[in-house]
Formats: sequence, structure tokens, C-alpha cells
Amino acid sequence: MARGSSGIVAGLTAAALAAVCFLAYQASANAPDSVAAPSAPTSGATAAPPQKPKPSKDPLAVPEDSDTGARVVYGLKDRRVWIVDDTEKALRTFTVVPSSVSPLPGVYQVTSRSGSIKGSDGVLIEHVVRFANVGDVSVGFSAAQDGSMPTPDPTMKTGGVRMKRADGNALWTFATVGVKVVVVP
Repeated sequence: MARGSSGIVAGLTAAALAAVCFLAYQASANAPDSVAAPSAPTSGATAAPPQKPKPSKDPLAVPEDSDTGARVVYGLKDRRVWIVDDTEKALRTFTVVPSSVSPLPGVYQVTSRSGSIKGSDGVLIEHVVRFANVGDVSVGFSAAQDGSMPTPDPTMKTGGVRMKRADGNALWTFATVGVKVVVVP
């Protein structure tokens, strides 16, 4: 009797397995597309178009919240300056080395300029364009005459935002006294 009952059990198991497979097939065939995910596309099948990546913002574009009109924009976080004309076109953009003292975000004006002087850190600088004061520190753009872009000593209070000489020349030509300087975070 043991032999006969094992054959019956095997038959019932095979029938149950076939029923489960059939039901699974039926369920997947009738499932909505949003639930059933195909394992691989078949030839002739149309797959959903791939998601287009969101356009990345141009890192060199003039910051959106930087006022309007002809201006110099200084991005504190980006460590970058944009020279912008009155048609909102960036004439030039370049990286800078920030000073140890930075002005708060806001709108300023060029208040004074100096052709060639010794900076508060002792470095000979040229084309100094001052636009803000933070306490007793005057903040402005400049280029080192030797072409270097020294990192400011954090123990000294300096307001010189340093740039390359060619960038300093371009800024000097554009940023005359009274020109708007916008500092953004």
C-alpha cells in the first residue's frame, strides 16, 4: 500500500504544481502594465521611451537672483565673478580667491579704485576695485602684480578678492566708480 500511496501523492503534487503555474501565468497576463514588469523586451515590442535627464543648469550662467542691468556679480559660494552688460549677457566670468572677510549678500557700488598699491597682506596688487566695507576692512577686487593668487591668511582680516591679472584688467575696464556690484550667496 505504501507504493500506491506514494504514486498518488506524486500525482497530486504534479497536478497542484501545474495549477499554480497556470494561475501565475493567468495573473501576469491580465495584470496592468504598471504592475507587471517585463523581464526582457521581445523583438518587435515597443518599450517606453527612456526618461530624459533634467537639463542641468549651466554653472557659468549668471546667477538668477543677481539683480538686473550692467553689473559685476560676485558669487561667494561659487568663488566666481561675472561681468554682465545691460542686456543681461555675461561678458566674462572667472574664478577668484575670496578674502578672509566677505561682505553680506546684497547690492553695492564701486566706491573707489587704485591702480597699484600694497595690499593689507603685504602683496603688491593692481587694479583695485573697492565696493564694500565690513567693519574696518575695505573689500574689493584686485590682482597680484606677480600673477599669483595667494590664499589669504585666515588669521588676518583682509578684504582683497584676488583674481588673475587678465581678469583684473577686464574688471578694471568695466567697473568704474558707481558701477553696481551684486554679491550673491
